[in-house]
Amino acid sequence: MVRWLSRFFHYLDRYFIADRSLANLNEVGLNSFRDLVYRKTKVDARVVKIDRNLLKSVINIFVKIGMGQMDAYEEDFEAHMLTNTGKYYSRKASSWVSEDPNMNYMLKAEECLRRERARVSHYLHSSSEQKLVEKVEHELLAVYATQLKHSDSGSGALARDDNVEGLTLSI
Repeated sequence: MVRWLSRFFHYLDRYFIADRSLANLNEVGLNSFRDLVYRKTKVDARVVKIDRNLLKSVINIFVKIGMGQMDAYEEDFEAHMLTNTGKYYSRKASSWVSEDPNMNYMLKAEECLRRERARVSHYLHSSSEQKLVEKVEHELLAVYATQLKHSDSGSGALARDDNVEGLTLSI
């Protein structure tokens, strides 16, 4: 809507507002949206599960609200997303490591990393990929590295197994 209004009032924005040293319409529109809508809904937008296209649009709002900076996205969305992702994978890893032999655990970890990379490509900002992958690797691998290395079917068995050619994880 801001983009549409800026185009509609382009002449005013370019001459009238510029002559009076006022904020341009795009900036005023984004500030108004941030103050009236974004600040009241940002918490809800983080926790609601919705379709990918709509979520990508919401994520773009977090990015645009920053007006060239990533502060709003990183502080109001990404930090919470990473924290919740860490908690989720911590719970998963805890149950998997006690239930599954190492090979199954490592395959599950590989699949989780693949899904998280896909999640970034579908709707998250690309700057989140490295942070998200590091968070998942930490919760699934680093926390349990010693336990996985020293179990009976540890990483040495993984290295000898012909069925793990596609496995890209390392402890």
